[in-house]
Amino acid sequence: MKFVRTTTLVVGLLALMGASLAQQGRDGTVTLLYWQAVSILNPYLSGGTKDIYGSSIVLEPLARYAPDGSFIPYLATEIPTQENGGISDDLRSITWTLRDDVVWSDGTPFTSADVVFTGAYCMSDEAGCTARNFFSDIESIEATGDHAVTITFTVAKPFPYAAFVSAESPILQKAQFENCLGVRAQECAAENFGPIGTGPFMVSDFRPNDVVTYEANPLFREADKPAFQTVILKGGGDAASAARAVLETGEADWAWNLQVAPEVLARMEAAGIGQLTSSFGTSVERVLVNFTNVDASLGNDRGEYMGGDNPHPILSDLRVRQALSKAIDREILVEIGYGPTGATTCNIIPAPEIYASTANDDCLVQDIEEANRLLDEAGWERGADGVRAKDGRRFSLLFQTSTNAVRQDFQALIKEWWEELGVEVELRNIDAGVFFGNDPSSPDTYGKFWTDVQMFTSSAAGTDVESYANRWTCAEISGRANQWLGNNQHRWCNTDYDALRQELAQTVDIDARAELIKTLNDMLVQDVAVMPLVHRADVSARSNTLMGTHKQSWDSELWNIADWYRGQ
Repeated sequence: MKFVRTTTLVVGLLALMGASLAQQGRDGTVTLLYWQAVSILNPYLSGGTKDIYGSSIVLEPLARYAPDGSFIPYLATEIPTQENGGISDDLRSITWTLRDDVVWSDGTPFTSADVVFTGAYCMSDEAGCTARNFFSDIESIEATGDHAVTITFTVAKPFPYAAFVSAESPILQKAQFENCLGVRAQECAAENFGPIGTGPFMVSDFRPNDVVTYEANPLFREADKPAFQTVILKGGGDAASAARAVLETGEADWAWNLQVAPEVLARMEAAGIGQLTSSFGTSVERVLVNFTNVDASLGNDRGEYMGGDNPHPILSDLRVRQALSKAIDREILVEIGYGPTGATTCNIIPAPEIYASTANDDCLVQDIEEANRLLDEAGWERGADGVRAKDGRRFSLLFQTSTNAVRQDFQALIKEWWEELGVEVELRNIDAGVFFGNDPSSPDTYGKFWTDVQMFTSSAAGTDVESYANRWTCAEISGRANQWLGNNQHRWCNTDYDALRQELAQTVDIDARAELIKTLNDMLVQDVAVMPLVHRADVSARSNTLMGTHKQSWDSELWNIADWYRGQ
């Protein structure tokens, strides 16, 4: 699908810009390998990291996170604070002042109307916006000038930097998306596959689940950037082949998300063609427990929460969930899967350190004996074939994840440990582009979660995890009503958690916020809504000739692609 952005206005400006544009595009093509192929270029309709990062090359937020976790204004002139008057004294509003030198890649001006529209787009109850948790507690978003926007909250908001901050919440062009509100959001293929942006590159060609080609944006506000004329973001294959293409053969410049055994990566890096680059954030490989019945015989009610009236027939018992978690040896998983780029964890929120709970550390030691005792207590008895059963139902689980060598190793080990308990386990792995995709008609997406347990990694945007904690609220439950794009894929609902999350939203003191975050984490872990496995670094590889990259985990790893260039 082609997306041509050249207009007579662009052509005229190109002629005027002349000499300065001679610097743009000087380094030709840069090739990125994202073996989990990009499915869509609208981050509001996909929670998949590969889609968010692919979009970040084109779409920009008002502010981004820097590698050290601080803020950097992008489409805003500065970060609003109480000191500069950008945040009201009662903490009920924040006003962003927008840059007045920014135009969209089609030559039209970027204004406050685009920001207001983007808020309405995501806050529509029918859109299935995956970033809806970034817009919690917002009463209104209003233009207070052509280049000023005020967000008013329903409560005092000590941390008001969620909406329009980071790659997960960028600005959409109103003129392009204004006919894509609500239920129409999913239908706008041209818009979702070829967004007009303010970033350093424009989409020139997109083949979903395969390859995206970007060209330098001639109207980018820094006339000598980007240094590359073309970005090719290639999907498919696997993590090992992507790593090899950068580290051993030099066929590509960058490879993302290298879930490859550590000794294999070390051998590849020894070739001297490229180098590994990693950063720790909040990424945790985890097993999710399904709290709803996903039997296909339920038809349209399959996987629906239904107010709690559609419970999972096996996993609704806390003792069962505890037993499954206690059977896992997390140290072995770290050793075989990540080595020095991983650490055992019992927390779903492991960082920053101030938020890391110590209340769940019993999970660090595998305890098969206690796991068996819990299942005995729960009434699951072993049959002649060794598989447990209760009330005529076999203890049988379908365990899914994305196709990846490390994840398949994890699946095999966890299956072995669970079978020691008398659990029958069937494994399924799904192409990552499909698994992390946004297609509401596919039965295999992680958002639909039509299996009993599933495994993947997720992380928070930025160093304050309030918006991340929002994803486990009842309002975020994934289902038909939100196109299966809700962040709460488990369908776990706890009104006490929701109330505590609301308290967090109004808490100013950093130490008090930390205690609330720890408590929220503990509620999730101790109810075994999720089984944290590994606190993992985000590992990529870059060619030795690729310069200017600053790998980070608080925002898109491509956050500063405008600054990338080719060295010697």
